[in-house]
Amino acid sequence: MRERIAEVLTELMALPGPTGREEPVLAWLERAWAPHVKRLWRSRIGNLLAYVGGAGPRLLLTAHADELSFVVRSIDSSGLLWLTTGQVRGEPQERFPVGQPALVLGRDVAIEGMFVLATGHVVPEERRSKPVTFADLFVDIGANSKQEVLERGITVGSSVVWNPPTRRLGSRLYGKAIDDRVGLALLTLLVRQIDAQQLDCALYLAATVQEENGLLGASSLRADLDVDWAIALDVGLVGDLPTIGEQWMPATLGGGPQLVHKDAATHYDQRLLWRLADLADRNGLPVQHVVFDRYGSDGAALIRQGIPTALVAVGARHTHAPFEAVDLADVEATLHLLEHVVYEGPTDQ
Repeated sequence: MRERIAEVLTELMALPGPTGREEPVLAWLERAWAPHVKRLWRSRIGNLLAYVGGAGPRLLLTAHADELSFVVRSIDSSGLLWLTTGQVRGEPQERFPVGQPALVLGRDVAIEGMFVLATGHVVPEERRSKPVTFADLFVDIGANSKQEVLERGITVGSSVVWNPPTRRLGSRLYGKAIDDRVGLALLTLLVRQIDAQQLDCALYLAATVQEENGLLGASSLRADLDVDWAIALDVGLVGDLPTIGEQWMPATLGGGPQLVHKDAATHYDQRLLWRLADLADRNGLPVQHVVFDRYGSDGAALIRQGIPTALVAVGARHTHAPFEAVDLADVEATLHLLEHVVYEGPTDQ
């Protein structure tokens, strides 16, 4: 099972899906889900929706398709690309892009590059100790002029993602866009292996757009789906680093699925959270109870629309960086927990 998880997650991580330009990810999911669902459609703003089947309480499982990204703000006369954030906020020193491979997405092209800045001998002394800002950061695609950049199909507004290869070290995967390709991998693996005739719910799936830009895709889901319960799937946080510790985040890689009681935006539905905890306990699955600061998810947008929602997270190190990390054991345990909730129902009645 873990090899299958690694294969699906690695394939999804390799796809470019910057906020607002999630089409490669959504198209992959359409192909993967289509043989296993009764209905598959897109909402008017681009969310991918599916009805799997089953009868009983209407349960939505959702994860987001976009990844952290940048946008070309200006093209320098030298051929270097000036950037700004692809999200609501986020300075470069918070993202660690320098030296990473880049992929620049024009209208119909994808061009490789590198995230660069002035280094070494040419940097004035007064700038050496200052944090990196968008006044320092470029993407270099090997062009020698602004005209050459334009001729290659890159304009102001083109999206940029970091593009390192996924690496496997022991039981862990490292790379870009684990947030939230791990959620999409869980949905894909689940729909491929469940028997819709045995479901104790009417099961729906959603892959949302623009989560990283203010939960925009999830904010309209109620217009397209009328469900009784929802479970948002996303990466979680862990404290098993020497510089963090249990005091701030009592959760670890390999500790099992995370049941999130609260984040910076909302308190999650206690009935559904404890139903998940009871299912895990009954079936011998470890779980971690967590509270997240400086964190939000599509779950908050669903709650604002009147849908009782739980947030189930897969713990990750180095979130919102090009070297995010998850443990395959946590992904496997989360998949088993989702199997139990769709087979045994989101309520105990």
